[in-house]
Amino acid sequence: MSDVVSRLDVLKTYKLYVGGKFPRSESGRVYEVTDAKGEWLANAPLGTRKDARDAVVAARAAVKGWAGTTAYNRGQVLYRVAEMLQGRREQFAAEVALSEGIGPKKAAALVDAAIDRWVWYAGWTDKVAQIAGGANPVAGPYFNLSTPEPTGVVGIVAPQAGYGHSLLGLVSVIAPAIATGNTVVVAAAADAPLPALSLGEVLATSDVPGGVVNLLSGRTADIAPTLASHQDINALDLTGAIAADGPGAAGALEALAADTLKRVIRPELDPFAQDWTNAPGTDRLLSFLETKTVWHPMGI
Repeated sequence: MSDVVSRLDVLKTYKLYVGGKFPRSESGRVYEVTDAKGEWLANAPLGTRKDARDAVVAARAAVKGWAGTTAYNRGQVLYRVAEMLQGRREQFAAEVALSEGIGPKKAAALVDAAIDRWVWYAGWTDKVAQIAGGANPVAGPYFNLSTPEPTGVVGIVAPQAGYGHSLLGLVSVIAPAIATGNTVVVAAAADAPLPALSLGEVLATSDVPGGVVNLLSGRTADIAPTLASHQDINALDLTGAIAADGPGAAGALEALAADTLKRVIRPELDPFAQDWTNAPGTDRLLSFLETKTVWHPMGI
């Protein structure tokens, strides 16, 4: 008789990431996440409008501290995220491969690119002011200085489709927003939320203060309208929204955002055409900045 006793695997329980903690959805509900072949992978929390509102409260509470952190220190924090993600490279490669239906080599390359993207934006935190501000020539005995400041809370509809969207695309929209001192509430890809929810674990073990990044899984059509209409969200990134009209699509979300004069990044017409492996530019760094101009008299 064999002494070997079979054991059951300990399946991972995925949770939301809100305010630096890992709550279940307030509804208590989950939904099935499947791979490219339709086979079950895990149960993910089914985020609700209440979860989105709670995330906005957490993001707003974190704005003052994060925006007040020196740009140099924000860069150190983003670099720390890259370090922690590097340490869990194999886990993320497996999740990306299953989520996007790609081979292990391609998945590993996408994870490496996501790590490099954190490093790239970390290097920009204390340099973006040099391209977004400066001294202005004026006629008179005054100094006139323009300096960039964060917009505040940014609602993000993360990429929902395309090669590399589940992690690299997610990082590509989160990192520039927080690099410049904003806090974010993110609706993760509904069909591939596992890398996003695991990213919350990386952020929690990095030096990112609770509430700076808040990650929600669930039906985008449920979460996105709440982000678009919420009066305490200052800007909206609709990268993952469908570039069309109708409930939950970009046209309707822009209309909701207009009521509170939010800054908006519009989605690509074809989300599958967006290649997240392309080198990032500075556009996203500059999208969620406000310019403060100060006049100061010159001494005689």
